[in-house]
Amino acid sequence: MRISELADTAGVPVATIKFYLREKLLPPGRLTSRTSAVYDEGHVDRVRLIRALTDAGGLNIAAVRRIVDALDSPHQEQIDMLGIAQRTLAGETAEDAETAAVDEDAARFAPGKISPRVRSLAERRGWTVLERSDPLMARLEQAWAACDQARVPTGDDHIDAYAEAMSLVAGADIAHMPRSTAEAMRMVVVGTVMSRGLLDVLRMIEQRESAIAHAKGRGAE
Repeated sequence: MRISELADTAGVPVATIKFYLREKLLPPGRLTSRTSAVYDEGHVDRVRLIRALTDAGGLNIAAVRRIVDALDSPHQEQIDMLGIAQRTLAGETAEDAETAAVDEDAARFAPGKISPRVRSLAERRGWTVLERSDPLMARLEQAWAACDQARVPTGDDHIDAYAEAMSLVAGADIAHMPRSTAEAMRMVVVGTVMSRGLLDVLRMIEQRESAIAHAKGRGAE
């Protein structure tokens, strides 16, 4: 298909396609002349992935480039892809990623790098904490502090219950992760972003059901 057809199929302006090509987010098409190229369904999928990352995911071009570069790397293991996706979603820069590139088998808890309560939770849960830089633990502390400011209950029992529930969600994610590297990255990144709303609604439904059950229990007393 020509670039105009690619734009129509992917639902974006031609100018956007040209921008993705200039930024090397989208691989070039197959040249048919000095000034013309043709594109295929792989280009359509890539454009849609980029749009999902920038629109729904809120990622900037630098973050998207890291992800598509990983997609185009031939020998990435799934665990490496997961790390790249999560660090990108957590807002880590490329420089941070280089600093955090440590062997997880050698990872240790780093005093002073994370707050005592996050370190305590990580120890209780048996989580791996990256020694030099762990953006997920930093994000956890930020979110926890925001709950404190809003006076949302965040005692150990409450946080442990949340973590246990997320363990089930994460287990379901990993169990259904495709073997294809490209599809695995798509699931981790796009799935993580797009499923947030789904998880929010499921939580509200379960809250309602728990409240109804609690009310019935009190009425029976």
